[in-house]
Amino acid sequence: MSAGDPVIEVSGLGFAYGDTVAVDGVDLVVHPGEVFGLLGTNGAGKTTTLELVQGFRRPQAGSVALFGLDPVSAGPAVRRRTGAVLQQAGFLAELTVAETVRMTRALSSRTDDVDDCIARVGLAHRRDVAAGTLSGGEKRRLDIATATWGRPDLVIMDEPTTGLDPESRRLLWEMVRELRDAGTAVVLTTHYLEEAEALADRLAIMHAGRVAVAGTLAEVLASRPAAVTAELAPGVVPPRLPGLSTARAAHGRTALRLEAADLTRATHALTGWALETGAELHRLRATEAGLDEVFHAVSGGTGTEPAATR
Repeated sequence: MSAGDPVIEVSGLGFAYGDTVAVDGVDLVVHPGEVFGLLGTNGAGKTTTLELVQGFRRPQAGSVALFGLDPVSAGPAVRRRTGAVLQQAGFLAELTVAETVRMTRALSSRTDDVDDCIARVGLAHRRDVAAGTLSGGEKRRLDIATATWGRPDLVIMDEPTTGLDPESRRLLWEMVRELRDAGTAVVLTTHYLEEAEALADRLAIMHAGRVAVAGTLAEVLASRPAAVTAELAPGVVPPRLPGLSTARAAHGRTALRLEAADLTRATHALTGWALETGAELHRLRATEAGLDEVFHAVSGGTGTEPAATR
């Protein structure tokens, strides 16, 4: 595998639990030195996809390659180059921060310096504190210290900021960017869409076992139009404009949504109508498409899938 080759290549990936299809023809590519966001509705198949990628399950269809290797048959070789941050830490509460990192050193084939590893995640002042007494944000930093011991080529982070306060989340974001800038590929799953927008170089949104949309953030956002939204007072007849939809709003008002490729022209059309007719536009907003709109469109407005599909 050369320096420019993909870290992860997934092609036509498929897996089912009995009659329930969890992953259905998924294609993914992750490159060195990028943050790849893997998003999805509940039960979309993200967890199963990650299990297949890491070699914890064997695909029933398609193929997975990590560093050009089969993660099942070449498990030890793949794990030597991979770190993982799980949703919940599994530290021994009585071990100190330094002892936890030393245990990682004893178990890992990668080499690093204990004090440097602790300092990289901002825990030097807590090195002799028991892991069980750390705050949630500090435990997450210790997670990253052990996952990035020896500077692996790939780090998989599964919901790393769930339950963290804003400051701890900001610090973790900085660490993710530092990993990327150092050449590590980071695969990030998250339910926080603003987190994906802030960190991901490329992303994929899964729904019902398939990748519904994928690409750079700009490419994904371009899949949805920009929109001008406003509300009209009760009794005001909405204009007839191409791309305009209406819905009931609070207090008897009518909600307007004008979708268009050109946000400036759409805004001008709606506000021009209001000026000509004397209609007042309440809660007027003009916004480019956001990741929440793309996600809503992918999920069909539900955001959920049956719990049997993981």
